[in-house]
Amino acid sequence: MTKFFDLLNLTREQEKNFWYKKTVSANTTLLYEGDVADKIYFIEKGALRLWNNDDGKDITFQFFFEGQIVASYESFHLEKPSIFSIEAIEDTELLILDKKKLKLLIKDSPDLIYFMMDQLSERFIAYTDYFLSRIKESPEKRYVSLLEKKPELVKRVADQYIASFLGITPVSLSRIKKRIM
Repeated sequence: MTKFFDLLNLTREQEKNFWYKKTVSANTTLLYEGDVADKIYFIEKGALRLWNNDDGKDITFQFFFEGQIVASYESFHLEKPSIFSIEAIEDTELLILDKKKLKLLIKDSPDLIYFMMDQLSERFIAYTDYFLSRIKESPEKRYVSLLEKKPELVKRVADQYIASFLGITPVSLSRIKKRIM
């Protein structure tokens, strides 16, 4: 996140004119599916998840932690209802930037566009990995891969959300964990 703030060259007073801080409790929804996203969230401390309700079935697409930027980018960019919800999965401290203020920042700090492109590229790559793993790998292989590549995520995130991310039930996740331990 430091990289983001370094690009802006703003004083502390100027920073306060653009974004505001907010602390939310775990299980707080920041954006509901169907609402139009008009904010970007910068995580100072805590964790968020991006998820979709598929006819009553919770599908988690991505987790976000300290130093990451979160938004329903499609909704934010197109000004259309979001297909995702954004929810805190830990008590979380955020910096929040409204869309209008982001446009002003980009106008004054053109290097910010490159930073935003990097963020969007990382998000796109994560989605690609997610969808390919869902097609090619078994749930057990996806869990083992998660353990190997992102052990901190497995330690911090509740099993119900990990199961949702893997596309299985919490009971199936419990069975997988027993088999591999």
